[in-house]
Amino acid sequence: MTAHVRLGINIDHVATVRNARGGGHPDPVRAAREALAAGADGITAHLREDRRHITDADIEALSELCAVAGRPLNLEMAVTDEMLAIALRHRPHAACLVPERREEVTTEGGLAVAGHEARIVPAVRALAEAGVRVSLFIEPALEQVAAAHAAGAQVVELHTGRYCHLSGADRAVEFARLQAAAAHAADLGLEVHAGHGLDYETAADMVAIPEVRELNIGHFLVGEAVFVGLTHAIHRMRAAMDAAS
Repeated sequence: MTAHVRLGINIDHVATVRNARGGGHPDPVRAAREALAAGADGITAHLREDRRHITDADIEALSELCAVAGRPLNLEMAVTDEMLAIALRHRPHAACLVPERREEVTTEGGLAVAGHEARIVPAVRALAEAGVRVSLFIEPALEQVAAAHAAGAQVVELHTGRYCHLSGADRAVEFARLQAAAAHAADLGLEVHAGHGLDYETAADMVAIPEVRELNIGHFLVGEAVFVGLTHAIHRMRAAMDAAS
């Protein structure tokens, strides 16, 4: 029996809807509050350089909400001086370092750690020294897992977007890559998370990998909330994960 796998809810795209018209509705902080009440184990938010969804004020409010609720805030962030300064000011429970390009619609792949240690290691060190748990969002490749460990990360989050878009034999090959990467990470002493593109079915698949300890899911649940409400969507996701474990 797999241990309880935590569910982090990414509320970025509640802010995307809000920002489409300006104003304050729908409020991502309200969504985070509802997610926690529905059983989410933590909240994830990505503060992008262009502030296309989550804003600095959102991070301030989410930090306060999570502190009062006693639940972790996971700040997704690019490896830039600006984002590092913001993370060090707020000191969230965790920071997940991700790649970021202005022209992308969403995060398109994992962070290239191998070969870019000179840029990544100082950020990892500064966050860790501030008491922030550092995660690196990477492709399920053994060389990236090894590089994340060497860089000093405590956690790797495996990018599941490719798996979610494949089918048949190609999906089976990608699942094997995820299994191998998770096992290698655990052998190195890293905690293993997974996320990107997950729905009820594919989240259950990830929970079946015994080393996976946390899933971070956002877009799908926000989309489902349009039809069934956020609480119901989270309850169904939690049930799917628990059944798979």
